[in-house]
Amino acid sequence: MSDKYIVSARKYRPSTFRSVVGQQSLTHTLKTAIASGRLAHAYLFCGPRGVGKTTCARIFAKTINCEHPTPEGEACNECPSCKAFNEQRSYNINELDAASNNSVDNIRDLTEQVRIPPQTGRYRVFIIDEVHMLSQAAFNAFLKTLEEPPEYAIFILATTEKQKVIPTILSRCQIYDFARITVPDIVQQLQYVCEQESIEAEPAALNVIAQKADGAMRDALSIFDQVAASTEGHITYQSALDNLNVLDYDYYFRLVETFLAGDVMQALLIYKEIRDKGFDSQFFINGLAQHLRDLMVASTPQTRKLLEMNDEVAQRYGEQSAKLAPGFYYRALDLCNSCDLNYRNASSKQLLVELTLVKLCQLVAPQPQQAAQPPIQKIAATQTAQPAPQQQPAAAPSQAAPPAVQQARPQASRPVEQPPHPAHAAPQPVRPATAAPAATASQPMPRTMGNAPRIMVNVPNTNAAQQATAASASSVPQRTQPFTAEQLQTAWQGYIDNHPQERALCTTMSYALPQQAGDAEHYVMTVGSPTEQKNVEEHKEALMAYLCDAIKNDRFTLDIKVSEVPIDTPKILSPREVVEQIKEHNPNFTQFLKDFDLGLA
Repeated sequence: MSDKYIVSARKYRPSTFRSVVGQQSLTHTLKTAIASGRLAHAYLFCGPRGVGKTTCARIFAKTINCEHPTPEGEACNECPSCKAFNEQRSYNINELDAASNNSVDNIRDLTEQVRIPPQTGRYRVFIIDEVHMLSQAAFNAFLKTLEEPPEYAIFILATTEKQKVIPTILSRCQIYDFARITVPDIVQQLQYVCEQESIEAEPAALNVIAQKADGAMRDALSIFDQVAASTEGHITYQSALDNLNVLDYDYYFRLVETFLAGDVMQALLIYKEIRDKGFDSQFFINGLAQHLRDLMVASTPQTRKLLEMNDEVAQRYGEQSAKLAPGFYYRALDLCNSCDLNYRNASSKQLLVELTLVKLCQLVAPQPQQAAQPPIQKIAATQTAQPAPQQQPAAAPSQAAPPAVQQARPQASRPVEQPPHPAHAAPQPVRPATAAPAATASQPMPRTMGNAPRIMVNVPNTNAAQQATAASASSVPQRTQPFTAEQLQTAWQGYIDNHPQERALCTTMSYALPQQAGDAEHYVMTVGSPTEQKNVEEHKEALMAYLCDAIKNDRFTLDIKVSEVPIDTPKILSPREVVEQIKEHNPNFTQFLKDFDLGLA
């Protein structure tokens, strides 16, 4: 009959400081303290679960009682004290589980045991696990003993929640913070276990197990046993995914490719494939956010060390991150975070995730330009069109229009009309169509990315949509055509004429004309109040896009400041104030209103 099976978490539990995984600096400190004889009477080991707190406490207790420690500061495992410890019959080590023994009576029993000196060895060690579970009264009953114990007594407290331990206990202990065990360290330990157990395992499969353990070595060994039992000693990457219900990162790589191509339909099909495999949608969106985070840290060599994965997978992350702009990560992570926050309250959770995927596809895909308006918008624009601007004499040679516009104009001896200002690329409400056919023909056609169909959805975050548009246009070379103050004034007036619906802004622009400041491309607009400044700042992006298109110069800058002296600004009258002014200047108007029984609503 074969030997009784022992789970890996117990079988491979460290028995020396050297075999502790992932806590090298902490174990070095403990060995140095033992070698120098500078032992405290109370220690507090805190950290996540499964990182070796209780294990290190036992090794520490065993080593300080060893009669012949090695030069490296390890226990000899040969003396009577070490053998008693290894056979679990040592009376010098006492363990108390505070999770189930948290009353005052339990602490009183412990203090009674402290009075008994060790029969063999030099120290009696009391290990209290999950010490944060003690009641307030038990903490208070333990304070005196912890502060002034006998010289042979050493207390080691272990907890996963240090913040729940009262400050008076913390002040009496030396505190050691155990860190989460990194994925490479867990993988290395699992490879050692595979060698000892004659199990074949793919490195990618062990990496999945290590990530699933979330920094806990005990959890990693338990998961390893589970997968090894189902695969009959041959652990593959796919078997690890199937047993642990982990979503393959290949799905996330495919999704990011659909984001790059703006392929909404393919993104939705991949999401359906994931749902058909039984994965929860919130689990999927959190995994996508983690994938985007890993792509972000893989985009630069300085942060690539934050990736907790093998070199082959890390290289794949680096290759895909090179295709994305930095601004994409911030907006994409914000969308995934919003989806996660709204998931619980969403009435249609599937629709919420699908809408998030649609928005992610739009972050890279270019926004449609106004030149490609639907027919109904073109009709509305034609019906609301304003009269053409008045003709002006031909400009001087230095102020001539761009060659593309000049070639499109018919040759004539009459004065040439002022070239119309094309609509800028930023999303704007439908405005009167004042551009001439020749100027419209000179504009470049919207760029496309692949032949995949796209669904454009209004993203609630307008700043993100505008930033995405700016990012898609960043590859176009900047226009640097020189311009004069007269050309800027003409463009300024053109914006006022084409935006009558923005009444407050146009009134401010009519008196606060831009003045050149510093170089030839920097101007300052001086307004009369902070309210006007705020109003202009809200419309500044659309105004700047219009002016840059009109003067063919993308380096033009405009600052808005409030005047230090009062400015006599024209007052915007309400309809009622207009009627009152007419009454003052024309007394007959009052009688007219009475005769026809007219008034303001």
